[in-house]
Amino acid sequence: MDSAIKEKVLAVASSGRNAAEWTAYFRVTLGLYYLAGLMTPETIDFKKVDRAFNQFIYHTIGKGHTITSVLQFMSGAKVVPVVSSPRFAAAFAAHCPDVPSDTIPFLLKLNLGVAKNISGIDAGGPLLDWIEAQAAPDTGDPPAAEVL
Repeated sequence: MDSAIKEKVLAVASSGRNAAEWTAYFRVTLGLYYLAGLMTPETIDFKKVDRAFNQFIYHTIGKGHTITSVLQFMSGAKVVPVVSSPRFAAAFAAHCPDVPSDTIPFLLKLNLGVAKNISGIDAGGPLLDWIEAQAAPDTGDPPAAEVL
């Protein structure tokens, strides 16, 4: 993790209107960078990568948060208001062009699949519904109201 990624994550987080949104935007953006970094043919030293992400998380939002907790957040229903937020989408697209916005559903589905394999819990729910809706053809209907 380099300083450019850190700056991008913080820039997206700064578009949050309050502390809760700031933290949610931070988690999702950082998690998307982590997951996008897994898409490589190279061997990954997870101890080294996780250490770098965990240090950044600790220095930014404090104790009790790790890349594992970020990925857990991203496998639950609480991530849906973030990724469906027009403000988040605009900030992410503007600051993070190296992780194309159209890959977000794929990355979230990847994370959800891993979480399902680890926990054994069914992956169905609001996040999977959102992911599947992103792949559905556009019907011309207006989108549902946004929470964030």
